[in-house]
Amino acid sequence: MDFQQLKYFQTLADVENFTRASVKLDLSQPALSRSISRLEDEVGVPLFERKSHGVELNRYGKIFLKHANQALVEINAAKQEINDLTNPLNGTISLAFVQTLGSSFVPELISAFRKEVPSLKFQLYQDTTCKILEQLASTEIDIGFCSPQEPIESFSSIPIVRDELFLIVPNNHRLAGRKEIDLIEVANDPFVLFKSETGIHDVIEEICLKAGFHPKKSFEGLEERSVAGLVGAKFGVALIPFIPGLDMEKISIIRINNPKSVREIRMVWRTNGYMSPAVEKFKTFVEMTMCLSESEDY
Repeated sequence: MDFQQLKYFQTLADVENFTRASVKLDLSQPALSRSISRLEDEVGVPLFERKSHGVELNRYGKIFLKHANQALVEINAAKQEINDLTNPLNGTISLAFVQTLGSSFVPELISAFRKEVPSLKFQLYQDTTCKILEQLASTEIDIGFCSPQEPIESFSSIPIVRDELFLIVPNNHRLAGRKEIDLIEVANDPFVLFKSETGIHDVIEEICLKAGFHPKKSFEGLEERSVAGLVGAKFGVALIPFIPGLDMEKISIIRINNPKSVREIRMVWRTNGYMSPAVEKFKTFVEMTMCLSESEDY
């Protein structure tokens, strides 16, 4: 039994037809038939039921497919790991990040990293915290920049950005033009909140509770610009991090004195499973960069 036999078996199980499988594998149909027959002889039972339209896995075949899939995943992972060891400065890093980091933080970080390792490539995604954590769990991405509010089993993280949150109000609001306030002053105002799948949703709820009230929801948005647009359209007030390019003709931005209003963004990665040298190098670079930034701030 070898890798090619398992691959042939997996392909035939998928397409359920010898002719289509042989075309997909670029292999003659007699050669595919012989390979499957040898595999069935070695396993000791038939794995397929022959049908008029093709073939179909029997109960033995379904059991064997489950383990064959696992074996092929492990073999491919081993090949990738060996390739990474022989070519540690090549490869692709899959990185997902929340919307506010897309304008400057991520581009500048990648640009700085590429000065050290120009051959590495990046696959980039922008999404909500909830989606990013799902992508990490499914191994779709290597690293996420997002805002988990609780520790997550099998994940590790470090803070990389601390965004101050500001109150924004419509330009005809009673507080428009103020430089700073205590958040309790808008306890009775309707709030434009972020949807629950965003990490910032829970952050804002917690800040309002610390101020002594629960925000009254008037509407929900998915990202900062849409929330600011709804505030400008007089749907309510909101808490957002500052982002460039906001329409300042329709809103007023006010600093919050009390309580402390900060959203923490963290670099998150899986602690179980394989991490390629390329990803490890980037993670270390971010850790060192953030450490230097905090030292300079101090």
